[in-house]
Amino acid sequence: MKAVLLKAFGNADQLYIGEYDKPQPKSHEILVKVQATAINRADIAQREGHYPSPKGASPLMGLELAGIVEEMGSEVTMWKKGDRVFGLLGGGGYAEYAVLPEKMAMAIPEAMDAEAAAAIPEVFLTAYQTLFWVGHLQKGERVLIHAGASGVGTAAIQLAKQAGAEVVATAGSDEKLQACRDYGADLVINYKTSAFDQVIEETCGEAAIDVILDFIGASYWEKNMRVIAVDGRHVLISTLGGAKLDQFHLGQLMAKRVTVTGTTLRSRQLDYKERLTEEFALWALPLFKARKITPVVDRVFPIEQVKEAHTYMEANKNIGKIVLSI
Repeated sequence: MKAVLLKAFGNADQLYIGEYDKPQPKSHEILVKVQATAINRADIAQREGHYPSPKGASPLMGLELAGIVEEMGSEVTMWKKGDRVFGLLGGGGYAEYAVLPEKMAMAIPEAMDAEAAAAIPEVFLTAYQTLFWVGHLQKGERVLIHAGASGVGTAAIQLAKQAGAEVVATAGSDEKLQACRDYGADLVINYKTSAFDQVIEETCGEAAIDVILDFIGASYWEKNMRVIAVDGRHVLISTLGGAKLDQFHLGQLMAKRVTVTGTTLRSRQLDYKERLTEEFALWALPLFKARKITPVVDRVFPIEQVKEAHTYMEANKNIGKIVLSI
């Protein structure tokens, strides 16, 4: 089958289209003819040699897919050939075919195309997990979402609003700020021109944030601790602004009884991801069908332009997801 391969770890020029063995479904897996996948920062880290696939997962890049069931394992009961499905992968989405545990697949809503469906799994499941399973966000609470115009950011804004929360989002351009507003953010802050902690204190009051979704890490630590509420939950999803703190004041955590949790979804056990997928599908698929929430697709590249797609993501120009059609 056709797949995106690597000459060596490095920049986007190391990517190429080549031949790779077609996977075979195990007893509880389905083989999917992939119509679309999407790019995540984890793919770039994997391309550079910093983020290998979990044990047992395909070594190919690609954490999500949308496509058509081609073949079923011997004990599959949930799907049949021809069903339109989308779901989260441990790897392997950058290819014509991929295998998916049957409980990790979700039915593509009837009016949704494959490119839109491929933009959902990684970012919406990550947002759902971090907001509700890790951050324990409740109706009426206030959540701060950094990188609000990113794939996870736009998903998290929509999910938080549907749950009855108040949303504060940061982004770095007028266009991205407007996107955050369009998807429901109540307060948007340009982190390049304003100190987000000062704006939050002036607008919402001191220690006004119940949950923080943080992609940035070290460079935002002090400001995050300043605005987080007593019994607040700080969820660290990435460290784009640095992973090491020069100083760490434990008294801040004690005084406010702050819970800090780091999380990645890819390395979770299959049972955890299956339970997450089941709950998300029950909660969110009706909202997609009713168009109360929507996947956010910035651009669609044919898989032959995967180099350009990776370069585009690395330029941080996208609002929402970058999709590869196959």
